[in-house]
Amino acid sequence: MIRIPDTDLVLSDVGLGTAKAGLTYREADEIIARFMDLGGNLIDTARVYSDWVPGEIGRSERVIGDALSRLGTRNKAVLMTKGGHPDITHGFDMTKSRVSAGDMRVDLELSLKALRTETIDIYLYHRDNPEISVPELIEIMEDFRREGKIRYYACSNWSAARMMEADRYCEEKGYRGFIVDQSLQNAGVRGMNPPMDPTLTVAKGDIFEYHRENPHNMLMPFSSVAEGYFHRWILKGEGGGVYDTEENRKLAERIRELCEQYSASITQVLLSYFKTLPMQVLPLFGPKDMSQIDDMMMTVDIPAEAFEV
Repeated sequence: MIRIPDTDLVLSDVGLGTAKAGLTYREADEIIARFMDLGGNLIDTARVYSDWVPGEIGRSERVIGDALSRLGTRNKAVLMTKGGHPDITHGFDMTKSRVSAGDMRVDLELSLKALRTETIDIYLYHRDNPEISVPELIEIMEDFRREGKIRYYACSNWSAARMMEADRYCEEKGYRGFIVDQSLQNAGVRGMNPPMDPTLTVAKGDIFEYHRENPHNMLMPFSSVAEGYFHRWILKGEGGGVYDTEENRKLAERIRELCEQYSASITQVLLSYFKTLPMQVLPLFGPKDMSQIDDMMMTVDIPAEAFEV
C-alpha cells in the first residue's frame, strides 16, 4: 500500500483506470469487486471518459457510481475523478480550454451526481489553463474543499513550472495543495515519438526531476502499459503509433525475455517498471476484461538495469 504524505490516504499499489467503463467491458460490478477483493481501492475516472462514443455523456462515471452503489462498497473505495477537459462531443479541439471556475463547478456537480457520492476523495484539473493564474486555480479547488465536495485536489498535464508555483502558493497560504500529478509515463516513454495531443505532459525531463525532488505531489502515471503497444508487438507482431520506434522494438524483445525469465505476464513486467523509478509512483491501469485484473495486482521485482536496451 502507498501512503500519500500529509493526508489520511492509503492507496493500493495500482489504480483501476476506467476510461472505457461501459464500452469495452460491461461487467463493471465484477471487475470492481475483483479489484477490491484483491486489495485495490483507488478507482480513477474523469467527467469526459467515454464521451468519445455517442449516446451518453459521463458514461464512465455513471457506470462506476451504479456499480459501487449495487456492491455497497463506496466507503471502501478511494474515488478520483477529473474535470475541465475540453469538450470532445463536437470533435477533438484541444485548444479550447474548459479550465475555469464555472466549467469546473459544472463538471464537479455532474460528477458527484453520476458517482452517487457527496464527496470526491481526489479531484483533479484534467488540464491546465495558463491564462488563469495559479493562485486563482488553487482557490477554486480550495472553495470546493471547504464546501465538503472534495477531500483533496490534484492536477493532470501541468508543467513542472506551474506545479512548483502551486507548491509555493500553497505553502504561503498553509494549504495542503496538489497531492497527485497524472502525467504520461511508462517503460516506452524514453523511446516514443511526441504525443499526438500537445496538451499531454510526459513525465521526463523537468517533470521527472520535479517528482524526484517533491514527493508530496506523487506521480500517478496514465498509459502505464504504453497503450498496449508492447502487448501488440510481442503477441501479434503489430507496430504503429507513437511508441513504434526502433528503441521500443528492441525494448519489446527485452520485455519478452523478462516475461520468460521471471515467469511473468507482459502486464506484470510493465507495471514492475515503475518500482525501478527513484520516487514513489502509483500507476493507473485500465483492464480490458476480468482476465487482466489478477495480472495488474501481481507485479514482480525486476532490477532497473533489466529494462535497458
